[in-house]
Amino acid sequence: MSQRTLAGLLALPLVVGLWLVAVFVPLPYVTYSPGLTVDVLGESQGDEIVQVSDDKAHRDSGELLLTTVYVTRPNARVNLFEVMAAWFDRDKAVLPYEAVYSPDQSREDVEFEGAVQMASSQDVAVAVAMQRLGFDVPSAVEVLLISDGMPADGVLERGDVILAVGDKAVSTPQDVVDAVDAAKEGDTLSFTIRRARAERTVEVQPRMVEGDLRIGITPAQGYEFPFDVDLNIDPSIGGSSAGLMFSLGVYDTLTPGSLTDGATIAGTGTMAADGTVGPIGGVAQKIASARDAGAELFMVPASNCEEALGARPGDMRLVRADKFNDALTSIEAWVDDPDAALPSCDRKQEK
Repeated sequence: MSQRTLAGLLALPLVVGLWLVAVFVPLPYVTYSPGLTVDVLGESQGDEIVQVSDDKAHRDSGELLLTTVYVTRPNARVNLFEVMAAWFDRDKAVLPYEAVYSPDQSREDVEFEGAVQMASSQDVAVAVAMQRLGFDVPSAVEVLLISDGMPADGVLERGDVILAVGDKAVSTPQDVVDAVDAAKEGDTLSFTIRRARAERTVEVQPRMVEGDLRIGITPAQGYEFPFDVDLNIDPSIGGSSAGLMFSLGVYDTLTPGSLTDGATIAGTGTMAADGTVGPIGGVAQKIASARDAGAELFMVPASNCEEALGARPGDMRLVRADKFNDALTSIEAWVDDPDAALPSCDRKQEK
């Protein structure tokens, strides 16, 4: 047996061992990949995503795409090959696990937080669009989410405005929490609510859960809208990063004519009550998904501009969006003239 053959035989177990380590030993990283896009002016499972009463809706051509990111879930096993593949792909990203998740965070925790953020972002998005159109949208305490199987399930509904608990008026979400905490086991609480612009009273009996009385709702500071606007989005999509695109979609649906003039426009960004477009995660991956979906324009939150400049937009134009009104003005200017000077992430390139 030659020395080369002997060396190869001796090295084989080491190579196999290293390969097994690379495949089966999880690494403390999270990968970001381009996700799906959803046209907020389109349909989901046969129903319009932006749902308003027929006399208020204006259905036109064009697409407004919200963008998403596929993110490794908490405690998922990411091996060396997956990390290396994402590292060398410019449309993907690799982040340390602790930069994304806390050590004790579960998948259920992440999904619940995402659902809360999504529900809240929808209400703010609708409010911003309506206020831009001149509607009066007063603030109110509303039911944001309801937990399945809890006492409030089937009694209260998402979007109910809570006016009082018992004989105490409600002005903040904490007022609702305090009222439930003050109850005694076996008590029944009367909730005065407004649903579909009609007041009613319903009764809920709190249940003891882990030493605390709970009814199973998440109250939040929301709004009372002059008419119903619902966003029918896939519940698997969570987070608040679609706020800007929701606002644009609602605005377009409530106004005659196509905001995009039949073109495909994408974007991302949270939406604050004052119309400020906030930062999000994974902007490079969202740009990649919008590029692959054929978008011609992409709205970038100002705080994400530096990261966006390292993305690969292809022929898609990146536009900086500081506020909702800025994004709206940029889209209208671009529709009138595709070569118009628009706010850019690279201010040196602005004309």
